[in-house]
Amino acid sequence: MSGVFAGFTVIFVVIAIGYILGRTRVLGEHGEFVLGRLVFFVATPALLFDTLATADLATVFSPTLAVAAATAFVVGGVYLAIALGWLRRPLPESTIGALAASYVNSANLGIPISVFVLGDASFVAPLLLFQIVVYSPIALTALDLATTRKGTSIRDTLITPFLNPIVVAGIAGLVVAIAGWTLPESLIQPFRIIGGASVPGALLAFGLSLYGVRVLQRGVSPRREIALASVLKILVQPVLAYLMARFLLGLDGHDLFAVVVVSALPTAQNVFVYASRYRRGTVLARDTALVTTLASIPAIALVAWALA
Repeated sequence: MSGVFAGFTVIFVVIAIGYILGRTRVLGEHGEFVLGRLVFFVATPALLFDTLATADLATVFSPTLAVAAATAFVVGGVYLAIALGWLRRPLPESTIGALAASYVNSANLGIPISVFVLGDASFVAPLLLFQIVVYSPIALTALDLATTRKGTSIRDTLITPFLNPIVVAGIAGLVVAIAGWTLPESLIQPFRIIGGASVPGALLAFGLSLYGVRVLQRGVSPRREIALASVLKILVQPVLAYLMARFLLGLDGHDLFAVVVVSALPTAQNVFVYASRYRRGTVLARDTALVTTLASIPAIALVAWALA
């Protein structure tokens, strides 16, 4: 159990520092906005390009990839169906909610949890690549199209997704990896340095957003959507991962344990960064990330007790 708490300590400390920065106004009145845009437009694309350009794509094709993709699409689809059909929420907010319900915190929390709990960071690599190569571009394209002004031409609609820096960086990194090119260290190092700011930057921006607000505040926070996303993320997604891994893929032992632990990770702070970028569903993304982060501690501990 110590590995679980050690992994979560990292994320809580950085979020707390962000909160202190907000409280002391060190970054000024618009610190959260500027930091969020820096993460979205600069740091995350750099991290994505570096990750893909230097990745061994053979590691992607694993049971973890199959489970991650299937559960993400199923859980995200369930949220979209309920939010659009029953709750009557707009498409941009529903898309953010679907991400909050299914987008796993695979980097800043997934890696330390994989190391401390699973003993091997490679378990989270397929999930990380799936989310940045496939899932993020699909969601960001949906957000781009859903927030495009009415009357926009077909040409502008078609090229809009390819103006997104994260999508462009992902395509560029994937091309380098598929082509088998080895970039000079002097060229890849700047991307690596800048990309290193993505994870702490997202956590700091999240911490900044917590200052001066009340989480789950009545009349401000969409509690029904947060409850729906949190239940899907912490309960439904790990159960689906277990059923698929155990009965469809025939996994058992440590491999089964690893797949379920990875699926039980909380909502990624990237979702809040995306919501802030489009200024849609920010409270939903913020509160769901906090609720699922707290709830995932006993959830992962329970998984460790039952399957380890």
